[in-house]
Amino acid sequence: MEYGFTEILQLLGALGVFLFGMKVMSDALLLLAGNKMRSILARMTSNRVLGIGTGFLITSVIQSSSATTLMVVSFANAGLLTLVESIGVIMGANIGTTITAWLITILGFKVSMSAIALPLVGFGFGFTFLKKENFKNLGSFIIGFALLFIGLQFLKDAMPDINSNPEILSFLSRYTDMGFISILLFLLIGTVLTVVIQSSSATMALTLIMTAQGWIPFEFAAAMVLGENVGTTITANLAAIIGNYKAKQTARAHLIFNLLGVLWMLILFYPFLKMVSWLVVYLGSESPFVSAGAVPVAISLFHTTFNIANTFLLVWFVKPIAKLVEKIVPEEEMQAKEIDQPKFLSKGVLKYPETAIAAITKETKYLFKNAIFEIVSHALSIRRTDIKSDLKVKKVIKKSNVQMDTDVRELYNTKVKKIYGEIISYATKAQSNLNLTEVQNNRLLELKVANRKMVEILKEVLELSRNVTLYLNSENKYIKKEYDKLRNKTVKVLRMIHLFRTEEENEVYHAKLVKLRKELNQNIATSNIKVQELIRDDLITVDMASSLYNDEENVNTMIDKLIEVAELLYGKKDILIENNVSVSA
Repeated sequence: MEYGFTEILQLLGALGVFLFGMKVMSDALLLLAGNKMRSILARMTSNRVLGIGTGFLITSVIQSSSATTLMVVSFANAGLLTLVESIGVIMGANIGTTITAWLITILGFKVSMSAIALPLVGFGFGFTFLKKENFKNLGSFIIGFALLFIGLQFLKDAMPDINSNPEILSFLSRYTDMGFISILLFLLIGTVLTVVIQSSSATMALTLIMTAQGWIPFEFAAAMVLGENVGTTITANLAAIIGNYKAKQTARAHLIFNLLGVLWMLILFYPFLKMVSWLVVYLGSESPFVSAGAVPVAISLFHTTFNIANTFLLVWFVKPIAKLVEKIVPEEEMQAKEIDQPKFLSKGVLKYPETAIAAITKETKYLFKNAIFEIVSHALSIRRTDIKSDLKVKKVIKKSNVQMDTDVRELYNTKVKKIYGEIISYATKAQSNLNLTEVQNNRLLELKVANRKMVEILKEVLELSRNVTLYLNSENKYIKKEYDKLRNKTVKVLRMIHLFRTEEENEVYHAKLVKLRKELNQNIATSNIKVQELIRDDLITVDMASSLYNDEENVNTMIDKLIEVAELLYGKKDILIENNVSVSA
């Protein structure tokens, strides 16, 4: 039998079926368990053991280390995971990916799945007609699982038989008698194959089939497995190209971790293989150095023991690895963007609900603490540095008697309008395109409300700013004093909001904010009486009084909204439910 172009196409087709089955199965599992998996990942702590366990669990469930590492890169990019936490998850993912090799070895070689694979496709297809989404996803998982083994059977059938094609061995023999260089060569082959196919599971399947067919001996198959460990890192590194420095650091950490593992394994390569051979014989099989039939099990065992040993060896060096990565990929200053361009929003964040919410939250907080804070304070001719300082509020007001040239409308157009539109657009896309839980959807509604209220605050401060500018240096000391009272109110609230969002014990400052709001609302009647007295005594004009009445109302409304936005962004309670805020999009 000659192995020609047609047979090569059949081999590629078989590989395609295997990869498609793997993708369908992995995607279905992500839909079935993705929310729970991502929720676990988003709640990660810096505990290394927990990180490893999380990585192992996610990869074992979704059957794709690439999907896990891509998730980790996306979460790091959004700031949900630190570099140290990311390294822990990646270590666990490396162990989790060994489950796939055992699945292929046991069900693909020890048990014949080909007889039941097609009935499984039919069985799974039936589930896809059901209305409930989870049943549809379960059906897709069953179909993907069956296709995986149909593809594996096709691969075994398409792989040329050595007895019919003895020239294959003669071709390989040129590269198997060069000692340790041969090991390095097969390591490179494993790396290149994984980079080209973009699936370490597919390369592992090919390796296992080649060993079962007697193509390559145990030691060269083990070298290919090491190459697969290096090649699988390319997916995360490609994904990180368009990410920020955090994403790049995480991808590089994955590469360095796997390279370090391969390095020490090459040093102990032959003793380690002897240990694996001893384990295989101890478990009741033949030595992989003697029998080709024992090699698939031995390779799976090598893959598992290597990744476990590598993790338990390098887990003690997570921080040094992190420092090395930080030197290779240094922290970047926030990229200089146009003043009206979002800082955290990008197409990539819309891949997962968690990353979308994290990015929209960051963008909203950035808008609130910078643009809104600046416009409100400057519109009242008060410097932000004075608000953030320990200077007494009365002294801040007294110091801020210099009129600032603040065009609120211009600042809104240049610093707020476009970013506000982008935030609402991203939140709407996330709600429309992503599979959100009720809690996640409510959080996006909260963020939309917070942004809407920020725009309303600017409308109120626009009216206020004109009269502050008019009366700040007025010769009438009574109207000036009343407007200083309004400024005093606002400074107190802005300062408390600054402390609420920056101090760790923010519940204390939240309680003070609530108290402030209550006091300010109670003082409205007193202020009205004071204005009436000033009119009666002819100390201010009717026009001044009219402006003062309107601005008093504006300030109180503005203060209420400032506090509501702060609660929505930095509070821990469900403010929407508590305050019955309308959340219609």
